[in-house]
Amino acid sequence: MQHLLEKAQQTHSLTRDEICALLRTTDPQPLFQTADQVRKKYVGNGVYLRGLIEFSSYCKNDCMYCGLRRSNRRAQRYRLTPEQIVDTARQAAELGYKTVVLQSGEDAWFSTDTLCPIIREIKKLDVAITLSMGEKTREAYAAYRAAGADRYLLRIETTDKNLYEKLDPGMSFDNRVRCLHDLKELGYEVGSGSLVGLPGQTPESLADDLLFFKNLPVDMAGIGPFIPHPHTPLGGETTDGHFELALKMMAIMRLLLPDSNIPATTAMETLHPQGRLLALQCGANVVMPNVTATIYRKQYELYPGKVCTGDSATSCRGCMQAKIESIGRFVSPGKGFHGDYLKNR
Repeated sequence: MQHLLEKAQQTHSLTRDEICALLRTTDPQPLFQTADQVRKKYVGNGVYLRGLIEFSSYCKNDCMYCGLRRSNRRAQRYRLTPEQIVDTARQAAELGYKTVVLQSGEDAWFSTDTLCPIIREIKKLDVAITLSMGEKTREAYAAYRAAGADRYLLRIETTDKNLYEKLDPGMSFDNRVRCLHDLKELGYEVGSGSLVGLPGQTPESLADDLLFFKNLPVDMAGIGPFIPHPHTPLGGETTDGHFELALKMMAIMRLLLPDSNIPATTAMETLHPQGRLLALQCGANVVMPNVTATIYRKQYELYPGKVCTGDSATSCRGCMQAKIESIGRFVSPGKGFHGDYLKNR
């Protein structure tokens, strides 16, 4: 174990078998401590806050693990107007957020012609813009980029092609990969990530995920635990062990991509009351508090039990800053582009 951690610290490279050995360890504390040291060395003690706007819960896809899947007839659907989206982004900027994240299901109502004016208006607020809206054409990605979008988050969830296409019926793994390469070529900062604990996953497939992110390479890696939604085909699955395994994945990601942006995901806190703080102490350096109006938050139910659905945007912002400062960290004043810390060091 110590030999592998020393190798990872020095070379930021591990083989598939070495990653599997770290994922299987029954004493992950040395891994977590090493990841925290690497995080401090490469990206410092600042934590980037990004204001999350969940602007539509409609989705054309039928992913078997997601509460927004089109076959979930119990899901409550909503769609913010362009004016509401821009107003929410303005509120986020006034609260001090330097990045807003526009996230939705794959909702065809938001055409390229509808989205680009929204992006242009938000860009006037002097914030970075991250989009997370699923698979689009290269032409659509190019149009968003020209309108002012800076980053795109497209989680692959699993790089096991057979498992991907089993859990995402009607979708193509190869097209997902195509989207990620298009985004890189168009000059986006690209984020992807894994859902940890899916039925059928193995340490080997998780190791393949990490190597995929390393080789792309991604600018941001979002690692979250799988939390079954009761109104999906996977509703009867367990969450046993998912939290610790997700922390291990996140820590190894920090070792492989030392200067990348790694969020402490909200799902971590759903499974553990201190989940995001623990993640920040195991390699993470980004938190994405929700700034969506509270009347909509519970309706954007990717998984059950999501935290902070009843808190105001102002309350979430202050609460998260206090938590970050309680572990000796601080809210970074920058926009958090990949490599900013190294450039300014």
